[in-house]
Amino acid sequence: MGSPIVFDRKAVRAHRDRAARHFADHDFLFREAAERLVERLDDINRTFPRVLDMGARTGLLAPLIAQRKGVELLVHSDLSCAMMRAARARACDGDADRAVVVADEEFLPFAEGSFDLVVSCLSLHWTNDLPGALIQARRALKPDGLFLVTLLGGETLIELRQALLDAELAETGGAGPRVSPFADLRDAAALLQRAGFALPVADSDTITVEYENALDLMRDLRGMGESNAVVERRKDFSRRSTILRAAAIYEDRFGKESTGRMPATFQMLTLTAWAPAANQPKPLRPGSATTRLAQALDAVEVKTGDRARPS
Repeated sequence: MGSPIVFDRKAVRAHRDRAARHFADHDFLFREAAERLVERLDDINRTFPRVLDMGARTGLLAPLIAQRKGVELLVHSDLSCAMMRAARARACDGDADRAVVVADEEFLPFAEGSFDLVVSCLSLHWTNDLPGALIQARRALKPDGLFLVTLLGGETLIELRQALLDAELAETGGAGPRVSPFADLRDAAALLQRAGFALPVADSDTITVEYENALDLMRDLRGMGESNAVVERRKDFSRRSTILRAAAIYEDRFGKESTGRMPATFQMLTLTAWAPAANQPKPLRPGSATTRLAQALDAVEVKTGDRARPS
């Protein structure tokens, strides 16, 4: 049985194609995510000669990674032709060779063991088969290669989700999915293990962006190429009355009295893991410890069922 089809990948591609020309006017969230990814790399004392930037949009990571010591080849891939044209045109200092490949994250065209590092900046939350995409990324890595990605988490746009739901119920008597479902932090590390990665770590950061009104937020999402691409979304145009009511609900429920501005929540999940290798550290076998915890803590050991006595 295949994975459920949640997202219309043709719509995802169309949204990115449409956004590519003016993406630089709306890419603040992606620039922030890219800088945070590279900060994580700076904490790792290792070189990565061959790097894949998966779901690269316009190649925002290029100027940040191509100058890193030891990078010889940087490959950008994205399912949008327009985004890849923009990535090819992006000027970038550094000695690394660069290439662009139009490719879907769900069907990576790279040979096994092609890369030392696979990165992805806010793209994988649009995949229908996230475990399958992770498996392909792991296979594309050399043994002990690093997988480092950010994707949007479940708390993203929680304010807009509520406002649109209530507005559509009030205007039409029913509601369809208007904001995409996102991954949950609790499941992220388990997904990495399921995909065969070693030493998986998942953590979360929240970025709150303030807008003059909810309509500005919606325009920004469109400019990012992050418009709704859920298969079960309404295919007709939204009623003007629904959008205006959603904006009014948003302001009434979430607007800040002190500034009059509207907060928008973006939860960014960061996943870090390694392709398995024989020389990696491995957890000890249960019961194989040679030092007792009480000894390490300089504490008195109390047997199960006994009560600790005051000293």
